[in-house]
Amino acid sequence: MTDWLSRHLVAGALFMGMLLVVLLPVLGTVLPLALLLVLVQLPVYLLHQVEEHTGDRFRKWVNEQVFGGVEALHRESILWINLPGVWGVNLVSLYAACFVEIGWGLSAIYLPLVNAVPHILGGLVGRQSNPGLWTSVVLFVPVGGYALRVVSVEPGVGMVHHAAGLSVAVGIHLAIVVYARAMAACAAMGARVSSRK
Repeated sequence: MTDWLSRHLVAGALFMGMLLVVLLPVLGTVLPLALLLVLVQLPVYLLHQVEEHTGDRFRKWVNEQVFGGVEALHRESILWINLPGVWGVNLVSLYAACFVEIGWGLSAIYLPLVNAVPHILGGLVGRQSNPGLWTSVVLFVPVGGYALRVVSVEPGVGMVHHAAGLSVAVGIHLAIVVYARAMAACAAMGARVSSRK
């Protein structure tokens, strides 16, 4: 099942992202703008995942460019990073924004904004494109920035909501870095042991 889901992650993201995009005008007639902008983060992120993971580009790029050919990320890693770390966080944030308080939707907004930083900085520093750069520039920054501005001025939204949202987004990205480094260290150690035999 995991293998099947890994192989169809991009197709699922594409179709679900496009479905949500075409539903936005309808949803916009019944949802308050702030809540709609929390919801919008999911299709925006799904379209980003299509750019990022089509042809397994992101995983191969990270393994080659960041870890020098060591397999730090596997196909299943990409699945389990994105299902709970992106789709799950967006879903929980949307429910919290809708049924608890709009400020708890900031996790969904900070997630793409935080993700855009390494894509954009990496592109600038390395002077080359990377998988996910263009949707970071065209979607994450303007859509996320506008959503952040709108939700921030909603009644009752305070620093605790911003701190929680930013902490969730940064925490997920730090966990991915720690995981990838640990997997790279294990792979490198395994390669050294194999070479001694």
